Amino acid sequence: MTEFKLPNLGDGVAAGDVLRVLVKPGDTLKADQAVLELETDKATLEVPSSVGGRVAEVKVKAGDKVKPGQVVLVIDEAGSGAAAPAAAPAPAAAASAPVPAAAVPAAVTMAGPPGQADDPTDRPMAGPPGQADDPTDRPLMLGGPGQADDPTDRANVLAFSAPKSPAPAAGGPIAPAAPSVRRLARELGVDLHQVRGSGAGGRISQDDVKTFTKQVMASLGGGGQRAVATVSGASAALPDFSKWGAVERKAMSGIRRKTSEHLSHAWNTIPHVTQFDKADITALEQVRKQYRGEVEKAGGNLTVTSILTKIVASALKTFPQFNASVDAAGEAIVYKKYVNVGIAVDTENGLLVPVVRNADQKNLTQISVDIQQLAEKAKARKLSLDEMSGGSMSISNLGGIGGTAFTPIVNWPEVAILGVSRGSMEPKWNGSAFEPKMMLPLSLSYDHRLIDGADAIRFLRWVVDALENPFALALRG
Repeated sequence: MTEFKLPNLGDGVAAGDVLRVLVKPGDTLKADQAVLELETDKATLEVPSSVGGRVAEVKVKAGDKVKPGQVVLVIDEAGSGAAAPAAAPAPAAAASAPVPAAAVPAAVTMAGPPGQADDPTDRPMAGPPGQADDPTDRPLMLGGPGQADDPTDRANVLAFSAPKSPAPAAGGPIAPAAPSVRRLARELGVDLHQVRGSGAGGRISQDDVKTFTKQVMASLGGGGQRAVATVSGASAALPDFSKWGAVERKAMSGIRRKTSEHLSHAWNTIPHVTQFDKADITALEQVRKQYRGEVEKAGGNLTVTSILTKIVASALKTFPQFNASVDAAGEAIVYKKYVNVGIAVDTENGLLVPVVRNADQKNLTQISVDIQQLAEKAKARKLSLDEMSGGSMSISNLGGIGGTAFTPIVNWPEVAILGVSRGSMEPKWNGSAFEPKMMLPLSLSYDHRLIDGADAIRFLRWVVDALENPFALALRG
């Protein structure tokens, strides 16, 4: 008999919820066959077995929380003459590298001329009921789960308050801890030599670092207590609502739980400012309709989403401070040399944010195809962690529902997010008379620690100019 244990789910992924068990006792199992469907903090994934044989016992059921190293199946390899055990493959959705910033761009939805409703990510303002039901045509409420939701990607809440100790002398003892634990300690400004490890030989775990953080912050008084809540996800106890009537209580899904934690963390960490503007996209819509059929033949949809993705990618190269992150602990700014733009997809299971990589190096047809494929994978819950990692900047869309403006929350550790509201026909003065124009409202929220107001409005005006003058984008590259 062989015990199949849950393999590593990716850096920083400590557990998962069992959604479905795909085998039962007596089944013949092949190596690499999927046996479990799990929901982690970042994605839903299938876990393949590393061995083949007859399933003798299933030790988990739907709803269970499981951790790497936990026995989930007992397999009789001799029971079916199966091949010898193969090396345990990592789940397809696991990411081996630390997850950087998550891009959270959303599909832009706005009003448009007749025929625009053919585009599932780009609905018109006044279409039939249900037009915003497309998963890519829904509001983005945060900077996206999965990307910066890694528990090792936390705010430096202790950077300005925790007591600092000098680094150990060269050749001195090194605190026993895994790389992910060291990264968490750096983000929180914690000296690992002050943390008591609970593991074998004094090895320090992430829980040990968090416990130490809470103790330090508690000693700092009320402000510290608020910061502890940011790290631990704790909050004040709710009253007993059943005293006033019937209630129903449902457990948060893994994605919703991390969404809540990530939003709270971003709001408490980043000093937000928001700039507003409008773009005249009347001419852009004419060009988009002209070339839409050509892009459809390649397997994509030429949408305002695609165009805005290209524009933002170009703007990030022109304004590098927007493609950066603030390292508060190291008192430095990290400038990214890559340009990745994410597309937020609101699914039945929560918000997923696939990333269009190297968007600055792709033409509009390639970007349109990428968005179409990623949106389909998101709806089918087939996105990997890697496909939702590494965003440079977020785009949040509410246009499919309505509204004239809003203030999106920056998706930490990014420093800016572009919000898009519903486009509408408005009168615009041409110097002698008013003309009807399709106007698209834009909202740019940014981290004021790095970006000044003048920089922000220059960035936003650059985006507006590119939308209003399509040739300018091709001219600038």
